[in-house]
Amino acid sequence: MATRTTGSTRGELITDAALALLAERGMRGLTHRAVDERAGLPQGSTSNYARTRQALLEATVRRLAERESRVLAPGELPAPVPAAEVPGRSDPSGSPGQDALIAGLATALHRYLAYHPELLICRYELALEATRRPELRTFFDATGRQFREPLVALLTAAGSTEPERHTLSLVAWCEGLMFSCAAGSYSRSVPSEAELRTGFGELLRGMLGH
Repeated sequence: MATRTTGSTRGELITDAALALLAERGMRGLTHRAVDERAGLPQGSTSNYARTRQALLEATVRRLAERESRVLAPGELPAPVPAAEVPGRSDPSGSPGQDALIAGLATALHRYLAYHPELLICRYELALEATRRPELRTFFDATGRQFREPLVALLTAAGSTEPERHTLSLVAWCEGLMFSCAAGSYSRSVPSEAELRTGFGELLRGMLGH
């Protein structure tokens, strides 16, 4: 079945087809010929776009990052307001900015888990392949910085004294939850947005001491 999206460029059509194949068939099912067939393109189209397997994998990682960015939307997360800057508030507990950050993270993660689990399967397939291809590992890690760097900035603004370490803890918590829900023992039990707000609140307030 061809993968076509109105207004897609040739590259997007090819890489969206590659992602669909990864989700359905795994890494072994990702070939230039299979992508052509899935995208409904003449044979050789994918080879013209990405001549080697490495080039196809890099293009697919780039497309995955683009689609994840639209789902997770790091730019939508509010900049937290330090409690000391909130008029009439001296107690940092439950500052409006921190509450907004927790709500934003919960909304983004729930949107990903509930409506785009296939992207997670693709992420795991590509991450495992990157452990065997050092050149892909470098490329894969570079695309991941678009998600980590905003979190470091947000946690710094929220008052973290060790934003890099706290970002690692936050990302590890999210990734562990995502794996459990997408491919682990909780695959049929996606948490609600309210449950995710509780979890993020416990984690962030524990790390930040608020």
